[in-house]
Formats: sequence, C-alpha cells, structure tokens
Amino acid sequence: MLEKVTAFSTNPKMAGKEKGFVDEMRAVAMKLHTRDQAREGEKEPDQSPPLSKWEPSIGGYLKFYADSMIVFQTLESIVQTAAFPAYAEFRNTGLERSNSLAKDLLWFEEQGNVIPEPSSPGVAYVRYLEEMAEKDPQGFICHFYNVYFAHSAGGRMIGRKVGQKLSIKKDLEFYKWDGELPQLLQSVREKLNKVAEVSFANTLKFLYLNPLI
Repeated sequence: MLEKVTAFSTNPKMAGKEKGFVDEMRAVAMKLHTRDQAREGEKEPDQSPPLSKWEPSIGGYLKFYADSMIVFQTLESIVQTAAFPAYAEFRNTGLERSNSLAKDLLWFEEQGNVIPEPSSPGVAYVRYLEEMAEKDPQGFICHFYNVYFAHSAGGRMIGRKVGQKLSIKKDLEFYKWDGELPQLLQSVREKLNKVAEVSFANTLKFLYLNPLI
C-alpha cells in the first residue's frame, strides 16, 4: 500500500515539475472543463425554444448577498474554531468577506430594501461545509479554495457588472479588499500548498505504521 502512494511522488512524468496543491487543483478543474466542452460539441443541436433573456433584480441580488453572508460566516467560523490544526493557517488571510457583506447589507437596508433570509440551498450548503469540516479536512480545504478564489476572480467581475446593471450607486464593500489582492491570494496559495504537503506526509507515516491496511 505504501508503494502505491509513494509511486505518485516518484512518477517520471512528475520529474522536474514540482507542482503545489493549488496548481494540481487548477489542472484538474481545467481538464474537467475541457472534457465538458468536448461533450457539448458531441451533442445534437438543441431544438428547444430559446430561453427568455435574464434580467437581474434587486431582490435576486439581495438573495445572493444573504446566501453569501452565511457561507463566508461559516467558513470564517470553521477556521477560527479549527477542528483540525491545519485550519488555523487560514485565519486572518485578508480574504474574509463577512464584515464587508454586513456593511453592504446595512447600506441596502438603509435604502429601504428588505433583506431576505438565506435560501434553502444556501443553508444546506453551510451545513454540508460544517459536516465536511469535521470529517473530511481535505474536502473542506478544497471548498475553502474554490469559494474564496472564485469570488476574487469571476465572482467579483460578475457581481460588479450586475450591480452596474441595477444602477447601484455605491462601490460595494464585497468587491473590495484591504491590501493588494494578488498578494493576498498568493499568501493563501502558499498556505494551501504547505497544508497539503503536511497532510500527504502524515498519510505516508500512517501507512508506514499500519502496513496491513
């Protein structure tokens, strides 16, 4: 069993290519994306009538905000309580969003908007995160990476575009960070790679001490 695990690190294809955990996740995501595109090309042309053009609404935007709030609050709470020591690495990264969301929600409320309760899918997702954080630290860290890095890239761009479409006359806090965002992201990448390396080393140690498993 130990030989199977160590084979990964001695694979000739990996020689000279020291990739971190974040690079590996990105590579897998790109492969899945390319595969999905290929499958799309094999499908028969869609004969269904075209969907009507989607138009954003302030109500929908606030629902998105409400769900985002509980997701980021949950992620921040999990790393603060740290069921696993590795989670503590992700405290105070500068990427935290709950305070920024709270400021924006207060502003929306002051403009006369009613802030909705989080949706059922949003609540279900945070429960899933909480359960995963207790039982599957590797899985939780993958979700942590996806949520924060997706928001800093496409999520930020889409959110701002929708805000402009809705004529929101405010530079929303959700899309601003204290400090240089590229530097904050790079710091978290390094932490992710560090945690992944320690986790892999611990797995090897466990298999070495339990050779009959």
